[in-house]
Amino acid sequence: MTSARRELIVRALARVEGEGRLDVTIRDGRADRVALAIYEPPRFFESFLRGRHYLEPPDITSRICGICPVAYQVSACNALEQACALTIDDAVLDLRRLLYCGEWIASHVLHIYFLHAPDFLGLPDSIALARTDRAALERGLALKKAGNAILDTIGGRPIHPVNVRVGGFHRAPTRTELVPLAEQLGAALEHAVSTVDWVSSFTYPDIELGHDLLALRHGSRYAIEDGEIVSSTGLRCPAEEFPRHVVEHQVPHSTALHAELDGRRYLTGPLARYSLNSSQLTGQAASSATAAGLGAQCRNPYRSIVVRAVEVVYAVEEALRIIDRYQRPVPSFAAAAPKYSVGHGVSEAPRGLLYHRYELDTDGLLTAAIIIPPTSQNQAAIEHDLRTAVNSHLTLADDDLTAVCERIIRNYDPCISCATHFLTLTIDRR
Repeated sequence: MTSARRELIVRALARVEGEGRLDVTIRDGRADRVALAIYEPPRFFESFLRGRHYLEPPDITSRICGICPVAYQVSACNALEQACALTIDDAVLDLRRLLYCGEWIASHVLHIYFLHAPDFLGLPDSIALARTDRAALERGLALKKAGNAILDTIGGRPIHPVNVRVGGFHRAPTRTELVPLAEQLGAALEHAVSTVDWVSSFTYPDIELGHDLLALRHGSRYAIEDGEIVSSTGLRCPAEEFPRHVVEHQVPHSTALHAELDGRRYLTGPLARYSLNSSQLTGQAASSATAAGLGAQCRNPYRSIVVRAVEVVYAVEEALRIIDRYQRPVPSFAAAAPKYSVGHGVSEAPRGLLYHRYELDTDGLLTAAIIIPPTSQNQAAIEHDLRTAVNSHLTLADDDLTAVCERIIRNYDPCISCATHFLTLTIDRR
């Protein structure tokens, strides 16, 4: 007997960063194969970091992603500063957190207004949104401009910042230089609150995920630039124990590795951060979360856009708080002395926990590097959710079912370029 077979193929996913496709095969009324097939060429970052000087990774790894370069710089700095046993001045740490707030604002707003919101408004893209609700898109542009202004002022430029270095910054701004930022962020806060109101008015499917959640937790504030690793099933560990729990493996359909947490699929990113740390939101961010009906946890992937909007409010408020108390650090960095050592670093990229590990020799050259981005960690959960959705919507026509699948992928804002750097590469430097 010939089995009934149905195939759905999206050759190039739209409104996501990077290049990927979706392959779904339905056989005998069930999803037989569901693959988020990432075909973007691997980029070899872990391999060509070997042999580089220990001060170079923050600049090199920032080129992994034009949307979240600060995440790579900060995780790299955290790992290398641990390897060099550096103690960083609180004022420098505040400046680093301020820079990271700029990235959260810029990245989240890009996703909300330009990639995700059209799905809920029945629109094909942000160009159509500009035609139907110009004021909304202008609000998003103003918010993104505020995030970019932080990156430019602190980092030296909004894409691939050049002012970050191991131990701190090449140069710290004066208080006077931060005054225009505070003025711009004051206006941006109103836009951020309006964004939460806007996205919370969308209609959302009633879905709750059962994945384990993984995020950072800080002792006294909502985790961004550093913290302890925690999970919804009770894991608590420092960055150096991350490899004991998270194991990567290759799948045949992807140039990015998949990962498991203690043998299970899991999710990192806004839903995990919020569900594990919502009690640490403060001020208007906490009020906006309550008004949006998020509750103490949010496990609905479609409502991740609401969580991102709340995190934009938090990042704007946090940036204003840091600027208000800012004291220019002198010097602007702590000098490091290289030694044979291993360092582990984590931070909360907009899309989730980002892990770096570096081994140094006595000359301060890297002998090994491991980078595990959030999109790699989320791939198994995304594919599981796709399979569940396909099996729940088999009566839909192919085009409609394909649209459902693409929406599910965009819920997670995958950054495909971040994930594609796993292949073994041997470099002979002569």
